[in-house]
Amino acid sequence: MAKRVYTESDVRAHLAKGGSPASMPKDIILTPSARDRLREATGNARGASAAAPARATAPGEPILPNYIFEWPPGADPKTPDEIQAFFTSPPIEELKRRMCDIGRRMWEREYTDGNGGNLVVRVGDNLFLTTQTLISKGFMSPETISLVDFEGKQLAGKYKRTSECMTHLAIFRNQPKARATCHAHPVHATAYAVAGVRPPTCMIPEAEVFLGQIGIAEYQTPGTPANAKAVGEVAKDHHAVLMLNHGVITWGDHIEDAYWKMENTDSYCKTIWIASQLGTDLKTITGGQARELIELRKSLGMKDKRENWKECELCDNSEFRPGVICRNPSPSPPSSSSSSSSSSSSPSPSRNDESEVLVQRITDLIIEKLQA
Repeated sequence: MAKRVYTESDVRAHLAKGGSPASMPKDIILTPSARDRLREATGNARGASAAAPARATAPGEPILPNYIFEWPPGADPKTPDEIQAFFTSPPIEELKRRMCDIGRRMWEREYTDGNGGNLVVRVGDNLFLTTQTLISKGFMSPETISLVDFEGKQLAGKYKRTSECMTHLAIFRNQPKARATCHAHPVHATAYAVAGVRPPTCMIPEAEVFLGQIGIAEYQTPGTPANAKAVGEVAKDHHAVLMLNHGVITWGDHIEDAYWKMENTDSYCKTIWIASQLGTDLKTITGGQARELIELRKSLGMKDKRENWKECELCDNSEFRPGVICRNPSPSPPSSSSSSSSSSSSPSPSRNDESEVLVQRITDLIIEKLQA
């Protein structure tokens, strides 16, 4: 028998009829908002004897926004009916809308062109929401989102899933902390990928904290197992990966986080590119300051592959070569010996004289051809 998915409204209806948290049906799947409502009801029941006015006037604790999708381990729907009920449940529909919103933002920032780019969100032990193939990311709707398993098999959805799905799934397979992935072709970061240049480190604190070192994956044909393997291996240690001659892929705790890291990556690459054209050396923070940022990164739950590096290695950008600025050499003043020599000898034709001779020669050849 298929398990029923209980939403927050279902829990409210149950409580409104006189039910209690303890009398909820046992064989159900609770959405995150439904679990929150049950916890609230349980807390209210335990504190019913406390003074209500005092609780109402006490200021609430500030909270952080939480976009992470949680699921009960081992509770993935199995039958077609269970899968369809899960796929159309309110929390999944909300995730679909959020993915469409992210796609629109990618398109508006010109991170994608044509039908490029794709998004994937993990929603179970073996379940993932993914964008469809052959669609502009700026014009998606919830019905364009599909549900696939770890092998890329489509389980639900009207439209065929993205052809690059397996590359995303390789990241989830190699990095269990990944909950969402974002692939796009932002111009500045993709320029680094085409040039095969890893962006330097230790230049902007936010990039050090939220991105760490940006990885580079060797080129493989998009959508192939070889590409999935190359990207999956690099993403294990990097939140942002430049795919040589292709684009960028990022991962995070949720779809907003994965998209934020795409913005972080392109903004950082753009800033470094502009700074490298200003005709001066690029300034970096010290290795000790970089160490502090890595510790901050770790405190936010982001492991960094550089945590055991020496301080002298953290800001080593010796492989980075900014754009070359060419300058015409200043003409050196003539020496006294050359001046006396030139005055004693017959003067050579000036550049203007040489140009006039050349023009006359070309003119004569053209007239000769016309008269032939």
